[in-house]
Amino acid sequence: MRQEGNFTESIHNEDYMRPYDTRNLDNRGFVFTGGRKTESLNGEWHFVPDLYDVGFRDSWHRKRTLKDDGFPAEPWDYHPEEGRPVTVPGCWNVIDPVFFHFEGTGWYSRRFSCPKQSEGERIFLRIGAANYDTKVYLNGGFLGSHVGGSTPFFAELTGLRDEENELLIAVNNVRTGDRVPMRNTDWFNWGGLYRDVSILRVPAVFIRDFRLSLAPGGGYDALAVRCVLSEPVNGAAVLSIPDLDIKTEIPVKDGLGELIIPAQPTLWEPENPRLYEVSLTYGGDRVEDLVGFRDIRVEGRQILLNGREIFLRGISVHEDDARNGKMLTEEDLDRRFRHARELGVNFMRLAHYPHDERVARRADREGILLWEEIPVYWAIDFANPVTYSDAENQLTELILRDGNRASVIIWSVGNENQDTDERLSFMSRLADRARELDGTRLITAACLVNHEKNRIEDRLAACLDVIGLNEYVGWYVPDFAELEALVRNSNPDRPVIISEFGAGAEAGFHGEDNRMFTEEYQDLVYARQIETIARLEYIRGMTPWILYDFTCPRRQNRHQRGYNRKGLIAEDKETKKLAFKRLAEFYHTPAKNNLSRG
Repeated sequence: MRQEGNFTESIHNEDYMRPYDTRNLDNRGFVFTGGRKTESLNGEWHFVPDLYDVGFRDSWHRKRTLKDDGFPAEPWDYHPEEGRPVTVPGCWNVIDPVFFHFEGTGWYSRRFSCPKQSEGERIFLRIGAANYDTKVYLNGGFLGSHVGGSTPFFAELTGLRDEENELLIAVNNVRTGDRVPMRNTDWFNWGGLYRDVSILRVPAVFIRDFRLSLAPGGGYDALAVRCVLSEPVNGAAVLSIPDLDIKTEIPVKDGLGELIIPAQPTLWEPENPRLYEVSLTYGGDRVEDLVGFRDIRVEGRQILLNGREIFLRGISVHEDDARNGKMLTEEDLDRRFRHARELGVNFMRLAHYPHDERVARRADREGILLWEEIPVYWAIDFANPVTYSDAENQLTELILRDGNRASVIIWSVGNENQDTDERLSFMSRLADRARELDGTRLITAACLVNHEKNRIEDRLAACLDVIGLNEYVGWYVPDFAELEALVRNSNPDRPVIISEFGAGAEAGFHGEDNRMFTEEYQDLVYARQIETIARLEYIRGMTPWILYDFTCPRRQNRHQRGYNRKGLIAEDKETKKLAFKRLAEFYHTPAKNNLSRG
């Protein structure tokens, strides 16, 4: 540390973070990973919590000087291999009860070897997600930073040694007013490296992005392919889809290749989720994917899947587990889809942030449609350009990650925001960005009821294909008559998905159906809501709130005790409440739906 007189820079300097807030590890560094071999860095790492950001103030990433006898030349407060052993991926909140509410910086370190295998080979680090602000260091050098807690990012491992390398990753989950989401949310702020960490190898010129879908136009007789290379070169890529007898060249100019190809694929739909093995090669690079081809569009108040009307029988889901935090296990993934099938859903809303990419891949295979979302939640700092940049980057990284997933039919640009001029500008720009990146899906946001007029009314609706509506009649609005009035007062010109309704219930707490937090009252709310929703022509789907009870520190009454209890299943993810059966009966009985198909 530098000392001048009685000044110690690391103690008094409050601008210590500026050199590390580069935000250079963003969507521009995305690498398409489908079909690539990866080398996992999951497993044992060393972890140190850093409440005072000493690691940044004191430059923990720099090598410490050792004397000839191997002992330190000066005292130090940190050594990368003297932290607590932890397993990555994982959330630090579940390591030890003392860390449960920890918000701050956690330092992860490990050593690894990674010799180059071919001339010109480039090596990238991929972090599936880390919440929220991540700084990456390699062998004492700073590689860059990423913001956003739920999307993947990459760092090229320049300066990599053939033998032993030291990787140091600092993750900060402090809630701040300029982040996306902001300080005030309705779920738990898990922290850590909670998705896979891996290394991948690519040639000097590689495929950065690969997109394949039905060609626009509604004829279902052509495919649109797009590839983006890492360098502005000219040449040709080769697309192969063996089951469609397709092997064709894609002309590439200045690193971009686009082509429309005649084809007659079997269309992907919930009843028949047909997937095709596809590959794309350019030079010495090759990527692969499993892709389904489907068309989703809006006509008037209808949502059409492959040209036919569909009613979206859905449920909302959080990424939350009492044992594992935000880390998704295969057991939890299997359970989620099993319960979805028991409910009879064909649609899931993945709230309120991008979920693990394995969810969309499983949904592709099982024929479950998805709404995917970024956490533009509540009172985001809509006037702040830094906040907008963060949101747009998260949206872009999500679309780059899941652009080939047939199951994903909706991108949502936010949830429950007040209708202000700043918010309209912020979210309309996000909607435009989503359409610029992907014209094959619908755009929505979960809007609020205009309570002054008790009607569906939001200026943002003009920018959306589908209006998402969060209404809690029977819960936050206790009088059920308000729901009938809302229906009478509203006349939307496009389809509506009731993105949230529900009521809290403590599993096992029973009583009269007029007593809140009983299973009976929750069941009554579902009965009244279903009765109204089922007869409305402009409501084309619903995702009640929510499948499982989830961790939420803001909720502390005697029934909730740190959980949001609106789940149809308790936090143990096995104990079903009465309303689970109510919703399942509705979804499994086509005559009760306003459309029998879907």
